[in-house]
Amino acid sequence: MKRTLFSLLFCASLAAATTARAGEACAPATIAPSPAATGARVRDYAPVFESCAQGEAIRLAIRRMTIDGEKLLLTVDPRSLETTLERAACWRCAQTSEEEQAETRFLQAVRPPADPARPPALVNAGLIHGKGGGAFITGDLCPSHKPLDRAFIEEVAAQGPGTPLTLAVSGGWIAHHAEDFAWLQEKARSGALAIAWANHSYSHPYVPGLKDAQNYLLRPGVDLDREIFETEKLLIAHGETPSVFFRFPGLVADGALLEKLRERHLVALGADSWLALGPPPRAGSIVLVHPNGNEPGGLAIFSRLLKSGRMPKPFRDITEAP
Repeated sequence: MKRTLFSLLFCASLAAATTARAGEACAPATIAPSPAATGARVRDYAPVFESCAQGEAIRLAIRRMTIDGEKLLLTVDPRSLETTLERAACWRCAQTSEEEQAETRFLQAVRPPADPARPPALVNAGLIHGKGGGAFITGDLCPSHKPLDRAFIEEVAAQGPGTPLTLAVSGGWIAHHAEDFAWLQEKARSGALAIAWANHSYSHPYVPGLKDAQNYLLRPGVDLDREIFETEKLLIAHGETPSVFFRFPGLVADGALLEKLRERHLVALGADSWLALGPPPRAGSIVLVHPNGNEPGGLAIFSRLLKSGRMPKPFRDITEAP
């Protein structure tokens, strides 16, 4: 009897240990960051739209890839809009459609209802104001020869551990600012900030003097897929997870470009308070500054508003905005 009981307990503990190891093996993938990483580390990168299940968990896969020989998925939670890198072998996936996912919060963020009070515009398409109070602080890291304005980052971090900050980063900025990017990553890893990485294109094309309709990503010959995917791949190669948010360079896009972005299942991110150019922030504002060294005036305004108590608080995660 004792031997039978021992055998049963041993088998139960072995099964529990096996289940625990399986759970660990199917946890979200963590890519070890490498200062010298390039997008070439990420292979077979392709857009998909699949509904994936693991037990009771449901995710939508928007990209498939291979990293260091392992097949991975870039997935989004259709309710929270949080993204994770998942091991493809751990999920049961099947192709889905926008019609099937139309009632999810994610698809409603990607394709929001038309606002008759807001006429079509070449500038500032997409989400420009968030729900609720506080403010959504976003910083654009366009390609720049100047260093990161670390004082601004420290000012945001001083609001408390895990303060949300959205950085719309271009691949070209990452490629030429390795030390600054690593410093930002450490701020996130230490818990000082909760950084959401929005996509700001790879090359951020711009020609001074050209009209908006022929500039930025509307320049002839610009490949939007390359601009999107090369930045996503570079973020992933450095151990980060791209969010579902994309900010058009210059906030400039026409209807056709916006539709192409939505077909890649990304949320266009605008702003209603570009501090260097526009109105002051109010409750729910998506605040835009440039901590890439090119717009110190906007950062000075941010600092003044913060110190005077006129910057809406709390600072909120961008996933709460749609």
